[in-house]
Amino acid sequence: MKSERETASVTSRESAHYAWVVLGCVTVFLMVASGVRASFGVFIKPMEAEFGWARTTLSAVAALSLFLYGAVAPLVGRLADRWGSRSVLVLAAVLLGVGTLGTAAVNQLWQLFLTVGILAALGSGGGGMSVASSVAARWFEARRGLVLGIAGGGLGTGQLLIVPLAMAFTLWLGWRTSFIVLGLGVLLLVLPLVLTFVRNDPEDMGLAPYGAAQGAPQKTATRVAAERTPLFEAIRSGPFWLLAGSFWVCGYTTSGLVLTHLIPFALERGFDASQAAQALGVMGVFNIVGTIASGWLCDRFGQKGFLAGYYFLRGLSLLFLPYIESVPGFFAFAVIFGLNYISTVPPTNALTAKIYGRYSVGELSGWIFLSHQVGAAFGALIGGYLYDYLGDYTIAFHSAALLALAAAALVLAITDQPVVKGSSRPEASLSPARL
Repeated sequence: MKSERETASVTSRESAHYAWVVLGCVTVFLMVASGVRASFGVFIKPMEAEFGWARTTLSAVAALSLFLYGAVAPLVGRLADRWGSRSVLVLAAVLLGVGTLGTAAVNQLWQLFLTVGILAALGSGGGGMSVASSVAARWFEARRGLVLGIAGGGLGTGQLLIVPLAMAFTLWLGWRTSFIVLGLGVLLLVLPLVLTFVRNDPEDMGLAPYGAAQGAPQKTATRVAAERTPLFEAIRSGPFWLLAGSFWVCGYTTSGLVLTHLIPFALERGFDASQAAQALGVMGVFNIVGTIASGWLCDRFGQKGFLAGYYFLRGLSLLFLPYIESVPGFFAFAVIFGLNYISTVPPTNALTAKIYGRYSVGELSGWIFLSHQVGAAFGALIGGYLYDYLGDYTIAFHSAALLALAAAALVLAITDQPVVKGSSRPEASLSPARL
């Protein structure tokens, strides 16, 4: 009986661990940051009507925002590894809030580039998965995959909630008021939440990470050094490039190709605009389900096999996409693709932490995410080029399918063992992969 009571007590303490509070606040920040960033498309037509700015010009603002969102990730991850997530999120919330509020007052194009293209982009980039990866590594010894799945689900939830909210406020009160509401929401709700509840490290509160055994060693300079791999050492190892290469394909096939060209493809196939929009909504819902489930599965059964499986399934779905003619088939694709849209994030980041150590995962995940964004840019551009040159999307989708299948092979080649610190020998990290 005593053993059962002790076990129940430990379980109760773990379920109430402060790490879950930190995760909840960080997930809310990711949700708001991703939603505000994704809502810019809502304001394009109202700005065109008021200022007469060309669609290409406004698209350039969006492109700058997307580029900075990815480019800032390595720096944000590095700062989170060294300062802790709280300081980074506070600065990010201020930039996002000020940039969003400032957009409500723009009257010239350069002002829009400054507020949306730079300030809000840097702020939303500060609330990305590189920070969430650092939180998972510092606060959680167990269930890191589930943690990253919840954080990744927050990214999708933000787009599902904030974008329709921005649209409603724009139709009801005008686009300037919509920006004011979003900016005040960041500064008056999200920023105080971070300041009040988020802490950099469990040791700051006298706690061990969630799931750590009693009596586990506390953070020391020696321990941090043992669990940190410098960037220049990581880039000399094979797993880093295999992770970055597979995540490049992830960006190419999702944000780049499908998110940019799925609606034009659907309209040309005879689906109406409402059906195309509904399919994207279905994809978003199943994206949340798939991301959280991915984290749960990876915690229990490992990362490599599932990550390779996600890319393989993605490749198969893209092979069949050009031949879909019916509405049920189109929605079936949305479900399947949605389930693995961001499901690659938890295993990719968990593998990064496993191989390179918890105190370098933010920075390295940031560089790997930058690879994702570069792939997204190529996917959008090449998809459009192939359509203009060939007259349809079949080759674009089929070539992306082959890339996804290649990414599955890259993942299986990863040696998911910690790198040997201080060793530049290729064999230290390029040994044969093990499933």
